[in-house]
Amino acid sequence: MPTRRKLAHLLVAYAAALPVILAAPAAVAAPHEPPPPPAAIGGERLGLTGAQVAPLPGAPALPGDLTGRSWIVADATSGEVLAASNPHLRLAPASTLKILFADTVLPKFDRNLVHRVEDAEIQGIGAGSSLVGIKENLDYRVEDLWRGVFLSSGNDAVHVLSHMNGGVQQTVAEMQARADALQARDTRVISPDGYDMDGQLSSAYDLTLFARAGLRNPDFRMYCATRDAQFPGAVDKNTGQRGSFGIANTDRLLGKYPGLIGVKNGFTTEAGSTFVGAAERNGRTLLVTVMHPSTYQKVYDETAALLDWGFAAADKVTPVGRLVDEAPAGGEPTGQAGGTAGAPAPPPHPSPSAPPTAPAAAAAGGDGGSGPGPVGWVGIALALAAGGAGALFLLRRRRGPAAD
Repeated sequence: MPTRRKLAHLLVAYAAALPVILAAPAAVAAPHEPPPPPAAIGGERLGLTGAQVAPLPGAPALPGDLTGRSWIVADATSGEVLAASNPHLRLAPASTLKILFADTVLPKFDRNLVHRVEDAEIQGIGAGSSLVGIKENLDYRVEDLWRGVFLSSGNDAVHVLSHMNGGVQQTVAEMQARADALQARDTRVISPDGYDMDGQLSSAYDLTLFARAGLRNPDFRMYCATRDAQFPGAVDKNTGQRGSFGIANTDRLLGKYPGLIGVKNGFTTEAGSTFVGAAERNGRTLLVTVMHPSTYQKVYDETAALLDWGFAAADKVTPVGRLVDEAPAGGEPTGQAGGTAGAPAPPPHPSPSAPPTAPAAAAAGGDGGSGPGPVGWVGIALALAAGGAGALFLLRRRRGPAAD
């Protein structure tokens, strides 16, 4: 019977076509395009890899043999970035994170306030931390504690001030909020003292933002420029008199580089060397941050070389970016003070190790293309097969078993 034979042939054709139908999405679906990377805070060139500089005629060459994995030279007043290399590279900051700690907590307490240290306030400090030598059950003025922070990089002083501020976790939260307000999007604060902690990161760009903000506070500027001081010691059991001992600033450029103001050095085994330096010459203040050079001493040598270059090149280069301004209170950060106009700021707190989120289309079984997706094609094929089977069933009911 010709009609029944044709129907049987049609069902065979459906079955033969089914693998092709199921494979179709791989052939016809449009590829999923990844979203464009966010604009770099401070300007497009600051998001590029390697040294960025735009010399004009007569500009000196950048110092040779720079080994820092990340560095930046910026004008503290105008915010112009004169040159940089990987300034947004996220690295362990070591004690340079104390710049953000000071910028956050320093305005809160009068320098003459006296605080009696409890034992709990100097517990839980990381092994091998730098200490100024604070003892429990003794009184310290706030200004002594800050000298311990800036000169000796004392983690014990940081912890005492953190407890005065409501506790370590409260202080960490406030430091992160301060970093966010300054648009320092590369920074993740885990500990207030910069001690090596998983996930604690910053960048040369962000550390420079912190230093620029801190230097606007006269007390910050005074402490970071102090070369040596007397620190309160223990009470003599025989005389009942309290002694003192000398402390010296661990910044090796202070008092050696002409015009150096400060700011802060850092070193840990994991982080290597980090340094943020500010210097003034002929009415111009420059900020230089160097992170993770090849050796401990090179962080100072390369900072000095970049400061020398910056003062010589300041009027002979076109800025490659800017230090952004603090976001307005209660407003959305612009991310663009001198950067790419109108570009969206990058999302806050991107995790360096978090896996990318699957697109909604993929979660629904699609692949981001314009076709119906694998589930849709399977449905179509099944519908066609079911339709053919139904037709054959009706035909058999109508005409009986098939015969050749």
